[in-house]
Amino acid sequence: MVISLANQKGGVGKTTTAVNLSASVAVAEKKTLLIDMDPQSNATTGLGISYSGLYGHLYHVLIGKRTAKEVIRKTEVPFLDILPAHPDLIGAEVELLEMDNREYIFKKAIEEIRREYEYIFIDCPPSLGLLTINSLVASDFVIIPLQCEYYALEGLAMLLRTITIIKKRLNKDLETLGVLLTMFDKRNNLSYRVQEEINNYFSGSVFKTVIPRNVRLSESPSYGKPVLLYDICSKGAESYLELAAELLLKEGKGE
Repeated sequence: MVISLANQKGGVGKTTTAVNLSASVAVAEKKTLLIDMDPQSNATTGLGISYSGLYGHLYHVLIGKRTAKEVIRKTEVPFLDILPAHPDLIGAEVELLEMDNREYIFKKAIEEIRREYEYIFIDCPPSLGLLTINSLVASDFVIIPLQCEYYALEGLAMLLRTITIIKKRLNKDLETLGVLLTMFDKRNNLSYRVQEEINNYFSGSVFKTVIPRNVRLSESPSYGKPVLLYDICSKGAESYLELAAELLLKEGKGE
């Protein structure tokens, strides 16, 4: 199962979710792969891997210089591997423009590894360019992280329209798994108002688990660890374990 985490708006907790949800699913002993599709490479460094020393990464896979299997790396978390990113990915979008069937390049590139993992998560870049389109074309599902802030729904219509177009023209099997509320501050009435608005707007398509604002979640990337390894007792760790359990149950994989 391939799941993209997508939102063209930056700062919504997308990479935090990609790293910590994939780690939490792996802790349930599901063989899991995280693919870092973002040139900022934050998911890569968030799992303790320095992109500067890599002999191969996703850019090489997309341009056909390496296979996905050749560049996948193990992480500190058992059952969790990563296909790392590199800032060179910025150039990949330009190069993809010149390729035949450019929307399907990534799907073909990961075809050989799909069956080796129960869950593959893709951390999409904060844009609706060719890298995100390639991710959605290769995916079975998409999760939309949405922060509990005033401008939460800003730009969301464009993302939903993109998903609809991709489903219609490029990937008829693509489904939205749900909207994930992030950065929830229970001390702030605005968070509750945004939560109510989003629940009304999406009626039943919102994950029950809500990700809180949490200092440990913010600190853990600087140590190159998912929050489970940094502070498993934190509210952030608890929330992502709950989200993983909800996801597994949603897909009929739970106990």
